[in-house]
Amino acid sequence: MQLHGKASRVTIYIGEDNRHQGKPLYTALLELLRKEGAAGATVTRGLAGFGAHSRIRTATLVTLSADLPLRVEWVDQPEVVERLLPAVRAL
Repeated sequence: MQLHGKASRVTIYIGEDNRHQGKPLYTALLELLRKEGAAGATVTRGLAGFGAHSRIRTATLVTLSADLPLRVEWVDQPEVVERLLPAVRAL
């Protein structure tokens, strides 16, 4: 779906190990957005990062970590974002 006019971007930060009903949370998010007709979404895996516990996670070979940071970006028309945001938050 192509966007025309104004667009909103939603950025969601999660860990690679976050799950929803046994599957990776990023997969659940993408499946929900696609099923609901969202314009587009992308998952980006971070090389390094830290979160609430201040533990640095990296993707180096020496310290190959699980639970690397992921960023899910979703771009859509503002009214579509408003409609789908409650379902996204529920995940």
